[in-house]
This record gives sequence, C-alpha cells and structure tokens, in this order.
Amino acid sequence: MSVTAALAGHAARTPQRDALVFEDQRLSWRALNEAVDRLAMAIAATTPPASGVALHLPTGPALALLALAAARAGREAQILDPDWPPAMARAILGTLTPARTITADVTLAGVGVTLLDDPFAPADALLAALDAPAAVLPVAEPGDLLPFYVGFTSGSTGEPKGYRRHHRSWTESFRHDAIEFAIGVDDVVLAPGTLTHSLFLYALMHGLHAGARVVLCRRFRPDAVVRLIAEEQASVLYGVPTQFQLIAEAAGARTFAAPRWLLSSGAKSSPYLPAQLLARFPGARFAEFYGASETSFMTVAIAAENVPEGSVGRAFSGTAITIRDRAGRTLPSGRTGYVFVASPFLFMGYACGEASDLLHHGEAVSVGDIGFLDHRGFLHLVGRAGRKIVTSGKNVYPEEIERVLARHPAVASAAVLGVDDARRGERLVALLQLRPGMATTSAELIAHARAALPLYKVPRVHAAITEWPLTRSGKTDFEALRETWGAGAATRLP
Repeated sequence: MSVTAALAGHAARTPQRDALVFEDQRLSWRALNEAVDRLAMAIAATTPPASGVALHLPTGPALALLALAAARAGREAQILDPDWPPAMARAILGTLTPARTITADVTLAGVGVTLLDDPFAPADALLAALDAPAAVLPVAEPGDLLPFYVGFTSGSTGEPKGYRRHHRSWTESFRHDAIEFAIGVDDVVLAPGTLTHSLFLYALMHGLHAGARVVLCRRFRPDAVVRLIAEEQASVLYGVPTQFQLIAEAAGARTFAAPRWLLSSGAKSSPYLPAQLLARFPGARFAEFYGASETSFMTVAIAAENVPEGSVGRAFSGTAITIRDRAGRTLPSGRTGYVFVASPFLFMGYACGEASDLLHHGEAVSVGDIGFLDHRGFLHLVGRAGRKIVTSGKNVYPEEIERVLARHPAVASAAVLGVDDARRGERLVALLQLRPGMATTSAELIAHARAALPLYKVPRVHAAITEWPLTRSGKTDFEALRETWGAGAATRLP
C-alpha cells in the first residue's frame, strides 16, 4: 500500500464531502483524487521512474497536492523550506539533483525548474500551470518500499540534514496510529503548521488516508487557529508545545467542545500546559509523542494514562524500546543507557547533510538519546549525548535540569548551556523565559533545583531572555541562545 492508496476509495464512497480545506478553498474528495491523479500523470510524464521532485513552495494547496501526486506517481517529494537562504536552497538542490523542481522563487529558475506564479491559486490553476492532462488514466501503484519523501531537520546550524522515507514507514505508522487514536471519517484534522515540518505533512497524509477532513493554514497564527477550531469543528489538532501554549492563550476564557485529541510533538511541554489546554478543550485528551526524524514515533504520553512525572511515555504501538550500553548489551529497568527503538517506522537513510552519530544494533537504532525504562515500561530521558556537558569531571545532561527549571511557576522556557570555565572545564548557565508578569531570583531557582537535583547539576548563573528563539520546527534554537549569551544580551537575574 502507498500513502495515497486510500484516496480513491474515499472519493468513490463520499465524492461530495470536503476532503481538504485551505482558507476559502475547499476540495471535495472527488476533486482531490482527480487532481492528484492528473498531477501524478504530469509528473510521471516528465521525470524518470523513482526520481526526485523538489518542491520549494510555501504551505498551500499546491504543495499539498504536489506532495501527494509525487507519491502517487512513484516519485520522491523532496520538500525544501522556502524560508532558507537562496544559497542554501541551491546547495541542497545541487546535492539532491532532482529530476524536476517546482518553485515560486524566480532566483531558482533554470533547466528542469517549473515556476509557479501563485502557489496559493486554486487546484484548477495548478493543473493548468503543470499541463496536467484532462483525461485521467490509470497510474501504476508504487511499491511500498519505494521512497516517497525527503524531509529536512530544522537546520539551525550548517546545512540541514535530509532524511528519506519509503511508503511503508508511513503506512505502518497510519495502521498503528489508528490503534492509538482511531482517527477516521468523522474527524476534522487541523494541521496549523508548515508542511515543511514532517509533523504537519504527516497530519495531512494520515488524515486523508483515514478519510478525515484536513484543514491547513498558510502560516501559524494562534487567533486564526482558534477561529478554525470553532468554524470547522476540528476534532484532532496537531502542534508543537509552543504552538499549543499560544493557542491556549488565544482561546482566552472560551471553551470548545469539538476537539477530542490534542497531539503534541517536537519537544516536551511544560508541566502546566495540559491543564491549560483541557480547561479550554474539556472533551479532549492530550498526548505527546517522543521520536526523531529517523525513527518517527517511539513513545506516547497520554495524560489520562497516569504517566509518571518526567517520563516521555510508553512505547508507541508497533515499537519496541530497549536501553543498551555502547556495546549493544541490553540494560535492566532503572539503568541508564542509550535509547534504542525497533519498529516498522524507521527511515531509509540520509539523502544529504552531515554524517550522523546514529547507533545500530540489529534492526534497532538510537539517535544518541540517553534514558532509562522504569518498572512499568515508561521511558525517562536523561538527555542527548550530543548536548552532554562535562563540569568538574562529571557528565551532565542539560535536558534533565531544563525539565526541573520548567516546573518553577515563573519559568515558561528553560535552556542550560555549558560555558567554558578555567577551573571546571564547563560551568552551567541557565537561560530562561519568564512568564508574563512574573519574576524570580537566582537564589529561588537554585533552591527549587536543589530540591530535585544533586548540587553539581544546579546552575549558579541564571539569565532572562525576552524573545525566546525557535527553529522553524518550533524547537528551542540553542545556537541562537548561545549567541545571545555570548553577546551579553541576556539579563542576569539577581
């Protein structure tokens, strides 16, 4: 089965129902399936089998339909971020060497490049711009191990890393996602983020696979998301924690009955966020995913399942989590080591970018995260091997400290850096975003952290950042924070 195999069935059963909504544009199932088929024919006629089609477009109908059409045609949709600097986009295109590039950026014009005048135009205009045939002819179903997608890490430093996925890695995700969340034809899926972020591309493709109506946004705006929840009666909402925080604030004192799932990924949320969200969406359940671009789903933490404090959840359906030492030996519960996952969701490999520190043991892989399993099988992350700080000869994982600091009522976001120190090697510096109208002191934060952490893990220096920097995927931009600290632009707390 391919990621688009279910579309024709939904179109046959409910041809007039809305399948895709974007601003004032609405595509029925019949119109969506026909557009995907016609675009797939146009792509197949102009590119070799199993080749790549680079899509350098903002989130809108064109990007959504072309990603689906490339997959339907047995081609690989290479989804580039239109906000990258032009030189970065050209470098990545030079590495990927797609058979065809579709963009709205005239600076990328050249051989094999199709320029779209309006990437937000209706489907009919897109079909005309790509000379899609009027008659729909059968397109061979692609094999499930054929690559269909290259996505990219956020690329906060250096060249973004491209990871490649085949159809089966996502169709198996769809199957196990149904076990966890049972998203179906009665649902309305709201994906308010950019389709260059795999979370929202997954929301689009899985929602359509399940027969749900999928609602997309040109850009994330909290007030617009709240309006769409009400107007479209959205029942499933995807987002990253920072987006959910802003949505809860934009909702004000209003409550909304339609949402039944709030699905968060990309980072651990603050301990206060679930309660804030459930106050606005009383019929919803809040769930957080832990995973990586290379692994997809690893664990899920569902608020109603009595998840232990600090845990990122239990194994997601279809996954097997083990903790191993560097030699690959399995460690018992309670012992800390490398987090390995085996599942049918794993990626194929890297399409471009820097070398990876990915670890392998049989069919299981690790992205270098460090953690342990408790006696109930819940995973607790200690940190990421790549962020390890060595201070006074002791290994410290900043994520553990950040989670403790985030539990302080005045702290909205926390990041711990290792700063060069002649005596300790590195010393700990905590950079914080404080909640509006709240204040704290370094002494208070030290006392708060000391209640949960040994002394050597407690930062003595704390500083506030007014504008918290985020990557395009909504994660904390640690490199930007380090630059802010180095430039003396953070305000030291007394």
